[in-house]
Amino acid sequence: MDSIRIVTCSAPVNIAVIKYWGKRDERLILPTNSSLSVCLDQDQLKATTSVALSNSYTQDKIWINGREECIDNPRLQSCLREVRRLSREQHGEEGDKEFEGCVHICSVNNFPTAAGLASSAAGYACLVFGLSKLFKLEGDISRIARQGSGSACRSVLDGFIKWERGERDDGSDSMAVQVCPSSHWPGLEVVVLVVSADKKQVSSSVGMQSSVLTSPLMSHRVGEVVPRRMVAMETAIQQRDFQTFAQLTMKDSNQFHAICLDTYPPIFYLNDTSRRIIHLISRYNQLHPQVRAAYTFDAGPNAVLMVQSSHVQELLDLVCHYFPPSAESSGGYVQGLSSDRQPRPLNQSTQEGVAMDPLPGALQYIIHTKVGEGPRVLDNPGQCLLGQDGLPKTCT
Repeated sequence: MDSIRIVTCSAPVNIAVIKYWGKRDERLILPTNSSLSVCLDQDQLKATTSVALSNSYTQDKIWINGREECIDNPRLQSCLREVRRLSREQHGEEGDKEFEGCVHICSVNNFPTAAGLASSAAGYACLVFGLSKLFKLEGDISRIARQGSGSACRSVLDGFIKWERGERDDGSDSMAVQVCPSSHWPGLEVVVLVVSADKKQVSSSVGMQSSVLTSPLMSHRVGEVVPRRMVAMETAIQQRDFQTFAQLTMKDSNQFHAICLDTYPPIFYLNDTSRRIIHLISRYNQLHPQVRAAYTFDAGPNAVLMVQSSHVQELLDLVCHYFPPSAESSGGYVQGLSSDRQPRPLNQSTQEGVAMDPLPGALQYIIHTKVGEGPRVLDNPGQCLLGQDGLPKTCT
């Protein structure tokens, strides 16, 4: 094979509503508990990756967000090794000739990396999905994506996804399973509050390991709490029961961060603005007979709010009132589905009920999005990140 073969694809961010935190096997990335997440729409949050195969390449290479990175990353190597193993298994001797050569990989995110917005999940899901198309693999690929970044396995499918813990030591039953497609709950929308785009001080991988070793609360969560919540959450999604869904989402987020505080030394992913957001949403819900919005925080300060379509405008008005842009803001504060909206003033009773002072400039920006689909192949040549020479187009 003298010609270059290229596949370009995109994959979504997923936000866990029942959190994955802790591994029972570091090498295979086998979780201590099952988890469940929501994929977000790729129009607002996605990773895009081009993968190229050619026997004219002298070595595997990877570029991420414009920079060449070390290809010897153990997790990346696990994914490449497993893809090539499956290719040999599925295609045999003839396949070895068709798919021989090295790969070049170029990936970009349209959102902050390593800031607690599941960038590694989207990135590895996109990589493995692209490689599976490049090598024409069939069957489940979530177990491969899992070996790059555990939560990546939940971004290779569509909509609402659970990652089953599994029981086998080889990880063969630890995989992603779809609970419902993205079309199942059209009335569920998402508002992301970006508090900080900075890289977090304690990586998720390091934080998990510390919690497993030092948090006494971990065993209770893994053995008692999560199994019950997984059943209840799956039922709530299937029945589109927002009240149960919202309460479980907030409780599980709270417990996850309680585990982080119970870790020694403690891990602080939330900051003062994060806690103000929790206070705001809690007070907002208390003003109404039923819960209207749910917050959840992954390993970072940024909030993800779940809300029904009928209350999106009200929630955005609330957030923009108490977290207005700074005086120096140049626009684009609200992005995504409501990018052209004009904030409306809050009524007096809401302001009196919330009883908080506005904090201008505490948020960098807001993203309004919805539940989204899984990975997709991008057929437009203009979307390809690699040139025919196998180098990123920005370098040519």
